[in-house]
Order: sequence, then structure tokens, then C-alpha cells
Amino acid sequence: MIHWILLINRQGKVRLSKWYESFTETERSAILRDVQSHVLTRSSKMCNVVDRKDNKIVYKRYASLYFIACIDADENELAMMELLHVFVEVLDSYFGNVCELDLIFHFTRAYWILDEMFSGGELLECDKSAVLAAVYSKDAAAEPVPEFAPKTPSGAHVASASHSSRHR
Repeated sequence: MIHWILLINRQGKVRLSKWYESFTETERSAILRDVQSHVLTRSSKMCNVVDRKDNKIVYKRYASLYFIACIDADENELAMMELLHVFVEVLDSYFGNVCELDLIFHFTRAYWILDEMFSGGELLECDKSAVLAAVYSKDAAAEPVPEFAPKTPSGAHVASASHSSRHR
């Protein structure tokens, strides 16, 4: 079972967090401090698995972001690393070479992708095309917010169709 998934930048700022167990804010803060002290300070030549109490922390660094998951001690850490990689590939496909700013400004879509892949700490879907198809359908069904739509040179808002086609 996956207990939580975090995306953290090199400075320790959390860009995405999904908790599959209930933790108090104090416990979450302690986990974040623990992760920052154990993962962010590790050399790139060290193993990407860290033992933590009854769990394992599996992480992978892509550019300036760390993709981190906490799994049960009896789970396969290599399989979790592969699932994190699939998550990154889906993000790359959706955003077109994902960067930290995409996660900041389009965090709801990043959560949509994560929710299509995992639910309740278990894997739902690992097929990239199926995940992307589900996210694109949510994207098409989402109600556009006019103040965030691109503007024409005259200052008028463009129709919402141009925004959703950006990601295809």
C-alpha cells in the first residue's frame, strides 16, 4: 500500500502531496521534515530507497523535483519506482515536458492525473494512454474560468476550446 506521495523541489517546497492515510497536521509536518532531512540531502550516487520505521521511502529525482512515495516494507520498491516514472511520463505527455511551474499553475490537473493512477493507496491504472484519455475527458468537461482564459489583442477573452487544445 502507498501511504503518501509527495513532489518536492530541491529547496524543500512541497509542490504536490497526496495522503492515503489520515495524519494530523503535526504528523504531516514531522513526515515532511523527516523526508527533507533524509531524501534531499542524499547524494545522487546513493540508493533511491530509504527505510523509515515500518515503511520504505522510494524516490526519484527528475530535474529540480523529487517524486517521493512511502510504501509498506513488504512492497516492491522497484515497482514503485517504475510507477513514479510512469507518473512523470504522463505528466510530460500532458504538459509537454513538465516543469515545476506547470505543477504550480495547473495543480488541479496534476492531481487529476495522480487520482487516475492511484486511489486509496492502491494502483488503479498504469497505462499512460488510458490515464491521458481520462484526464483529457475531464479537461473537456471542466467549466472554463473566463478570467484565466487567454486574451486576444483587443483584450477580449478567447473561447475555452483553445485552452483545452493546448494539452493535446
